[in-house]
Amino acid sequence: MLVKKVCPRLAIMNKLKQKFRKIFENRKTNWLRELLRIGIWHQRAKQYFPDSVKTITNWIDEIIAYFENRTRIGVVEGINHKLKLIKRSAYGFMNFEDYKNRCLLTWYFNC
Repeated sequence: MLVKKVCPRLAIMNKLKQKFRKIFENRKTNWLRELLRIGIWHQRAKQYFPDSVKTITNWIDEIIAYFENRTRIGVVEGINHKLKLIKRSAYGFMNFEDYKNRCLLTWYFNC
């Protein structure tokens, strides 16, 4: 607490960080409301977190997708990893249709 008194800028930055965290912890609101909250946070945080604000701007589509489905990056990475494994073992496939069918069968039958 003493640091926040000595450095008011640090106190503001900490408050902004906590507000940003609360946006993502809130589970009961819709994505449009959360996007609005991010926009408000974005305006306030520009001067304190320029790199983070730029990153959020670049990834806004993925952030919206998170709020719509609550899908985390780990799930997507798992799917990508499984697809790469199938691709590596697909040297005997003659065409894309065979590869597509193998991918669909993997998820359908949970092999």
